[in-house]
Amino acid sequence: MYSRRFDVRWSDLDANRHMANSAYQNFMSHTRMAYLIENGFGHKEMEQYQTGPIIFNENIYYFKEIHQGHPITVTCELTGMSDDGGLFSFRHDFYDHKGSNLARGLMNGAWMNLKERRITSLHKDLLARINDLPRAADFKTIQLKDTRAHGQFPNDRSVNEQQEG
Repeated sequence: MYSRRFDVRWSDLDANRHMANSAYQNFMSHTRMAYLIENGFGHKEMEQYQTGPIIFNENIYYFKEIHQGHPITVTCELTGMSDDGGLFSFRHDFYDHKGSNLARGLMNGAWMNLKERRITSLHKDLLARINDLPRAADFKTIQLKDTRAHGQFPNDRSVNEQQEG
């Protein structure tokens, strides 16, 4: 399983002097991108194929507070992917210096064609790289309908509702 070690900085804390929720998201993103970059799937390759990641949702489950003073470790596991590689899901666990699991982050996303601004299948070269990544024990093949399994859908407002404020 891939992991990165981090020091919790002053800027990672909130008014309660524990790690702010935005810091969890930043550490998850940093770990996930480092994992991809180290496996030949970085900005250079994304630029070459005009592909970029988009996030549908991130959920963070907090078990214990994280404070400054000791390093934390953040893991990254590929927990799901569509057959064409266009959709993906990752799990991140946060651990303290003693190995206690402090939080878990789950995220779902897709790859977007940066020219067309639409969800896309991965180019065969990128698909081969991501297919070689280690997978979580509970890995599953996902489909577009799985990205809405949380039950949240857009609820657009009419022009009149927008003007009323």
